[in-house]
This record gives sequence, C-alpha cells and structure tokens, in this order.
Amino acid sequence: MVFDADGCVRGAAQKDFTQFFPHPGWVEHDPDEILASQLNCARAALVDAGIAAAELAALGITNQRETTILWERSTGRALAPAIVWQDRRTAAACDRLRADGHADLIRARTGLELDAYFSATKLAWLLDNVPDARRRAEAGELAFGTVDSWLVWHLSGGALHVTDPGNAARTMLFNIRSGDWDDQLLALFGIPRALLPRIVDSSGVCGESHADVLGAAVPIAGIAGDQQAATFGQACFVPGMAKNTYGTGCFLLMNTGDGIVASTNRLLTTVGWRARGRTRYVLEGSIFMGGAIVQWLRDGLGLIRHSGEIEALAASVPDSGGVVLVPAFTGLGAPYWDAYARGALFGLTRGTGAAHIARAALEAIALQTVDLVAAMDRDGAGPLKELRVDGGAAANDLLMQLQADLLGVPVVRPQMLETTALGAAYLAGLGVGVWSCEDEVAAHWRAERRFEPAMDADRRDALIARWHRAVGRSRGWAEA
Repeated sequence: MVFDADGCVRGAAQKDFTQFFPHPGWVEHDPDEILASQLNCARAALVDAGIAAAELAALGITNQRETTILWERSTGRALAPAIVWQDRRTAAACDRLRADGHADLIRARTGLELDAYFSATKLAWLLDNVPDARRRAEAGELAFGTVDSWLVWHLSGGALHVTDPGNAARTMLFNIRSGDWDDQLLALFGIPRALLPRIVDSSGVCGESHADVLGAAVPIAGIAGDQQAATFGQACFVPGMAKNTYGTGCFLLMNTGDGIVASTNRLLTTVGWRARGRTRYVLEGSIFMGGAIVQWLRDGLGLIRHSGEIEALAASVPDSGGVVLVPAFTGLGAPYWDAYARGALFGLTRGTGAAHIARAALEAIALQTVDLVAAMDRDGAGPLKELRVDGGAAANDLLMQLQADLLGVPVVRPQMLETTALGAAYLAGLGVGVWSCEDEVAAHWRAERRFEPAMDADRRDALIARWHRAVGRSRGWAEA
C-alpha cells in the first residue's frame, strides 16, 4: 500500500499465497513465495499510485509475527519452509520444558507463555531437523528471522539482517526488560547468537533498499509486527486504549505505556514499539482462530461460497438456536493456552441449520474477545472504555454489534480498516520526519461507525456462561 502525508491510500495491490498443511497441526509457507508476492505487490502498488520508487519518502514493513525462517547468508536461500505462527509441531517440546520447570523463567524474561506459538521452539526444531543446520548455524553461515527480517534482507540485497523490538519480543528469546537477546534463553533453547538479527528501532532509518529491487534506493524506516503496527495505526497512543484486529486470528492489544504489566491471567506482556530509544509496552491476548473460522465454513464445510456471505446467513436467524462453536482447531490461545483443545460444535438438534452454525461462528469470534478483555480487567489494565477494531472481519456489521453487546462497551470502527499497513507507514513516516510526533499522526484517525451495546445484562451473562461450559468440554481433547 502507498500512503500520502495525510494517511490516505494512493495505491495498493494484494495477492494470496499458499498455505501448506503437511501433517495435522503443521502449518507452513514458502519463503520464496512470500518474498515474490511482496515484491510484486510493491511494484504493482507503485504503478497503481502512479509514482516511481524515487518519489517514496520511506518504506515501512509489517509482518506476520512468530513465523520462523532459516536461510543461508551467502545466497539468501531459505533452507526449509517457513514454520507459521499457527504451527503446533513443537507442542510436546514445550511440554517437556514446562515439566522441567522453565515456564516461570520464560515468562519473567519474555512476558510470554511457554507455547509452540512463538519462534524459539520452531527455530530449535529447524536446527535439529534440517541436515547440517546446527553446525552451520554455530559457524555463522545461517540467519534466522521472522518475516520482517527475511523481507529486509532481500530488499537490502543482503546488507541488512535486522528486526525491531516488537518482533524480537515474539521469539521467546528476547528479554523485554533489558531490550536485548537473552543469553540464558539462547542456551535453554540451544540457539546460537550468530543466527540472530540486530535489533533496531521500530521507527527510524535502519538502512535502505537496494536500487535494483524497486527501481531506487528507498530508506527503510519502519518495522513492526502486524498487531503492533495495527495498534499504532489505530492511534492507541495513550495507556488504556485498546484495539482488536479481526484477521485470520484475533489480537487484542492494550497500551500500557512505559510500564510493564505482568499478567497473572496468562496474557502476554510484550513490546509495542520502540522509537527514538523509548519503548512502549502492551498487554496482548492472542486468539488463533478468528476470520479463519469463516474460511473453514467456506472451504471446509461449504456453507457459504464467499466469506462476505456469512453476515446475511447469520442474520437470517435471531440467535444460534443454542449452538456453540468452540474454534479450537489449532488449540486455544489466551487466556487458556491449551495446545490440546480441539474444535467442537455443541447444542446441535434436528432443527439446527446452516444459519445457526454461521451465527455461532460469529458469536465464537466475539466471545473469545470477551475472555481477553475480562483477563485484562483482572490484570488491572482496564476497565476498557471502548474497543477500536480493524481487520477484514471488522467490516461485518453483525459481528461488530455482537461484539459490543457481549463486551458491554462501544466498538468503534475507523474509516481506514487497513490499519496494519497504515501503522507501518506511520512508523516509517515518523522515522524520516514526514510527521513530527504521535499527536500529529493521531489527528488523522477518523471513526466510520460506532456500535453501542444493546443486549441486556442477563442475556449477555447467559451467553458467556454457556460459552465457558462449551470451552471446558473442548479442552485437552487431543490428549484423550
């Protein structure tokens, strides 16, 4: 996406790339396909904007976090498929580390739960399963990175091996208090430091793209994981402000300012962004299945032909008819962190139809978010006054009304739903002086619609209680 100084879109391009599921619980991407799709889209977006690369003030990158790529420094060639954040192949390794008593150390140093979601065990798996990888890593021949590092490496022609603190904080190898890679954690996971990227500010020039890549050398001045970028794009700059992104998963982030809020309710304490040497922290709840539930209804069950049909189908019935969908297809994220939970449909009767399942799917997205907000309240980070929303599923009016009803607070949808890309643009623009401060950025934020809660408290409480009964019965299923 190409943005101008008013935060308006001047050009855009997008392209799907393939997801691979080679074994149950495994999710992979092709690193070369990721790279090619992004470079082709960048060039197409410039054409759409009618400008040349030389006219760009800066380049910002935002990326799926935790996804783990291992490549050869001499050639830039990936040595294996990217292990995606949703991948669960290392759940047993995490169980062993937990049984050995390492979970508290990891939480204290990283702010994260010990879980296969994060990069550390994925990287260890690659080192142990790619032939000769560990020896080559220790010899300094290989590089690890999340997708931001992979893209910057290739944009810069191999000159830059960097990441920002927000992405680093998602690896389970980064100490959020010292702001650097943690030697004790590297030893615990068996990760050679020589593999790791240099940590740079989320906003600020760290280098430039090679002129051959886009047609001109462009300063690379913004790097942020997708959820941190969306929080920035939503202008959640004041402690207590929160946003929820409804993408493949759902990710609720609340700004906690300069302070680290240590969660006692299994939320993640993580870095939001670092600019001009100042770090902002967030409290995060991660939901593995958000919009992906709708994709499953479309591709797995064939209940709809296009994702956009879900709203009309779900709205054709007044309620779910007692049906509850627990979307634990790849386990449950926060606040449960149950790698062995599995998806389940409860409450089916002969009267159940496709519309009831569709409505239960939307309710499942909203109810998972309710669990996150309740956990934040218990951690003392609330109370939430309003929730800013973005991502593809935020365009669904019924889902947004259900979210407001089940949370009991207003849900606010901005005019610009592509807040992840916008946040990357804001970080890059701040890094080169297009905007001078966060207040100047916040002035561009505009609400498109505000959804006010309309459900009575007894109905809300009953739906939440039923949801918790269903979640309880889906947990630990794969262990049986």
